[in-house]
Amino acid sequence: MTAGMSQIRKRSKPYVFRRGLLSTVAVIGTIAANVAGTAPAALAADVQSKQWYLDAMGAEEIWKTSTGKGIKVAVIDTGVNSSTPALTGQVQKGLDLTNVAGEATDDYDGHGTTMAELIAGTGRGGGLRGLAPDVKIIPYRIADENFEAKRKVNDWDVKEAIRAAADSDAQIISMSFGSKYWIAEEEEAVKYAQSKGKLFFAPVGNSAKKGNKPEYPANYAEVVGVAATGSDGEVADYSQHGDFVDIAAPGNDIPYWCDETFKRYCDGDGGTSAATAITSAAAALIWSAHPDWTGNQVLRVMFESAGRGDGWKKGTVSNYLGYGVVRPGAHINRGVGKPGDPNVNPLTNERVGGSSGSSASPNPSAPASSQAPKPKPGSNTTVAGSSSESSDGSGQLGWVLGAVAAVVVIGGGAVAILRKRRSA
Repeated sequence: MTAGMSQIRKRSKPYVFRRGLLSTVAVIGTIAANVAGTAPAALAADVQSKQWYLDAMGAEEIWKTSTGKGIKVAVIDTGVNSSTPALTGQVQKGLDLTNVAGEATDDYDGHGTTMAELIAGTGRGGGLRGLAPDVKIIPYRIADENFEAKRKVNDWDVKEAIRAAADSDAQIISMSFGSKYWIAEEEEAVKYAQSKGKLFFAPVGNSAKKGNKPEYPANYAEVVGVAATGSDGEVADYSQHGDFVDIAAPGNDIPYWCDETFKRYCDGDGGTSAATAITSAAAALIWSAHPDWTGNQVLRVMFESAGRGDGWKKGTVSNYLGYGVVRPGAHINRGVGKPGDPNVNPLTNERVGGSSGSSASPNPSAPASSQAPKPKPGSNTTVAGSSSESSDGSGQLGWVLGAVAAVVVIGGGAVAILRKRRSA
C-alpha cells in the first residue's frame, strides 16, 4: 500500500460495503516517503527523534508510575509482525480472520505492525517507542482492499475479529480500519464487546475534505471515535469532524513502516489511525495504574482529563476534538478526572460492561460532558456550528502538552463547537 492512500473495499452480494484502511493521509498533499534509515543506529537517531508527541505528553514522567503493565490490547488490522526489534516479546497469540493462508503475525502491509509499535513498542533496535511499552498485543488479522482484490477472503472477518477480541483477555480493542457503511452484524459485535467490558477505539477518518461522511466502527454508539492533531496545535485538516468525534490525539508527522518487507520506516502522517493507537495506549496507561477500574471509569477519566481551552464551556463537546486532546499524564501525574460509576458507559449513559470493575461509587459532581450519550447511527442530530454557522478555522484549537500543566487553548478566535447527543 502506498502511504496516504485511502483504501476502499467492496463486499460481494448479498450485502455491499466499503472499508478504508485509515493509515496515512493523501488529502493534505503529496507525502514525501523519506526513509528514516535502515541500520539500527540510524533508526534510533531518526525514528525515535520524530516521535515528538512522547516529549509533548511527558512520557518519561508518566512511565515512572505506569507503563501499561498488566494490560492487553487487541489490534484488529493487517496483522502484526511479532519479530520486529521493537515488538519482540510484546505480541501474544492472535487470530487470522481472513481465511487466507497465514497467521495473525503475517502483516501483509506494515500498517498493523506500526499501530502495535505505537502502542507497545519497546524502542529496541532503533524501532518505534510505544506510549505504553509494557502492554501486550493480541493481533487479529483482517483484509483490506488490496489484499482482498487478489484473494478470496472471509466476508465476515471484521465481525468475527471484534467478537474474538471481545472474548479474549484483552481489555482494550484498537481498530484502525474504517468503512462508510453501517453493518448490522458488526454493530451487534460492537455491542457484544461493550457487554464484555471492553474499551473500543477507532479512527473517525481522514476524509474531511472529501465528503466528511461518518465512518464505522467509529460512528457506532459504543465505540470511541478518535480525531487527529498535529504538533502545531491544530486539528489536522484531513481529520473528519462531527458528533462521532469523542477524543483526539497526535496523528501528524509520525513515522511508519513503509511496507510489508519491514526494512525501513518512512516519514509522513499517521492520520487518525495513529491517533487511535496512541489513544489506546493512553487508556492502557490509566488502566494499568488502576487495575481494579472498569473500562467505563477509564474512559470517563480520559474525557475529564483531556486537554481543553480556557474558553471551552464545561459540559460541551467539540465536533473536532470531542472531549479534548488525550492527556494520560494529567491524571496519572496530577490526579485530574474522577472515575465515577463503574457500570455506566460515558458514551451512551447506559449501565453496561462494569461487572469486573472496582467498588468505586458514582461521582455525583461529574460534569455533564461525562454523561452525554452518543447518537445512534443514522440519527438526526442537530450540531451547532455546522453548516452556515461553521468557519474553516472553527476546528483548529491550539494545544500545549507539557508534562506538568497541559492545557488546550483556543486559537484564532475559534470557539468550542457544541453537539447534541440523543439520550439512550
